[in-house]
Amino acid sequence: MRQARRRSGVFGGLVGLWLALLMAMPAAYAQRVEGDRAAASGIYEGEVPVNNQTDAERNNGFARALAQVLAKISGDRSATGRPGVGQELRRAKEFVSGYDYRQDQGVSATGAPTFKTVLVVRFDRAKVDGIIGALGLPIWPQPRPKPVLWMAIDDGKGPRLVGVSQSNAARSVLDRAIARGYRLGLPSGNAAEQAAVGAIWRGDTGAIARLSSRYSPPMQLIGKLYRKGAGWKADWIFVDSGRVLSNWSSENADARAAMSGGADGTADALIRRYARSSGASGPAGRYQVRFTGIDSADDYIRLMSHLQEISVVRKVRPISAGADGLLLELELISGLPGFRRMTASRGMLVGSESTVGSDVPTFDLR
Repeated sequence: MRQARRRSGVFGGLVGLWLALLMAMPAAYAQRVEGDRAAASGIYEGEVPVNNQTDAERNNGFARALAQVLAKISGDRSATGRPGVGQELRRAKEFVSGYDYRQDQGVSATGAPTFKTVLVVRFDRAKVDGIIGALGLPIWPQPRPKPVLWMAIDDGKGPRLVGVSQSNAARSVLDRAIARGYRLGLPSGNAAEQAAVGAIWRGDTGAIARLSSRYSPPMQLIGKLYRKGAGWKADWIFVDSGRVLSNWSSENADARAAMSGGADGTADALIRRYARSSGASGPAGRYQVRFTGIDSADDYIRLMSHLQEISVVRKVRPISAGADGLLLELELISGLPGFRRMTASRGMLVGSESTVGSDVPTFDLR
């Protein structure tokens, strides 16, 4: 009996120790339980399909996910083509705060099951903001509006409104909006709204604005999707507070691709109206910068190599060398503020406080 109590006490102690260790473990090591699914839920998160879970494929995925995040934050679809962005994408691993994998199951055209591995990446907000500021990318502020999508689809049987209960029919445009960093809402689809399908089809923005007054914000994306030849065409009107901000059309052999054009046009219109400068960069141009701490040929090589790695630096031209340091001319894509921000995050070059604001700032090589 005493031996049984001793075993019970030992077992209880081990269980207590195990529970204590679990409680002490950081949240980053917590495992998802059955039924949980990793998914990108914020603008500092991205998800991309990958072929496998190797280091090389994962690092490639980090770069693609960071490209998604920069596009969502800036609202700029061509953000990855801006000067300096490509270099930062190659460093994407340095900005990751966490990642996970998800297995998506589908069905092929032949009916066979398909499986796709998706890498879900979470990025460090402060580091990403640093990239955006240093490179002079625009910022689309949050919170962002959620326009109401008034969409009618005619597949040959007459136009019908897409309401909340038919959301799967508009999945491509809804998902594309999320990829662009905002969301679209759908009307409830009650009888009065269903009766307004004619107003949608003829582009009566006033009638739709009145019908949409029960929703917030007072923004409507009005769209109609119909067959055209062998493909599909969608006509769009984006309205804000009764004012037409933009209208456009999208065509594609795939109805889903034609629909997703509505989300892109809306995002572009919102960005033109609401995006602002990050305010942390300066004008592009050539600047003279002095560097100290260059005591050997190795130091010079280390400095030049480091400058070539900084994404805001386009060209480097030596001007002079003397007891007061090495004077270089740097061609910078976002001015001295962008250069200071980039060097501060790397730690190899330390700016002299006494030269902040001077015509020739000084940085010390560490």
